[in-house]
Amino acid sequence: LGGSQALSRSLFSLMIPKGQEAEYFSLYEVSERGTSWLGPLLFGLALQYTGSYRIGILSVAVFFVLGLVLLIFVNAREAILEAGNEVPARL
Repeated sequence: LGGSQALSRSLFSLMIPKGQEAEYFSLYEVSERGTSWLGPLLFGLALQYTGSYRIGILSVAVFFVLGLVLLIFVNAREAILEAGNEVPARL
């Protein structure tokens, strides 16, 4: 999980227009901290109602699948260029 957080911050930083880093990263942090309770809540509810840790883990995997589906629609190269940043050689 730690690797995905580092990668998301790196990609996000490339999509931020120069001079607006504080605004965008504060929004990023608020949204990250403001939703960090959803995973444990869903896991706990699934475990409580089913008694199965497997179902609990699968319920949290829904967030990863949802994130992947949302990222499919993001054109990272275009967003980086629109922000006025250089596209890395390996993206």
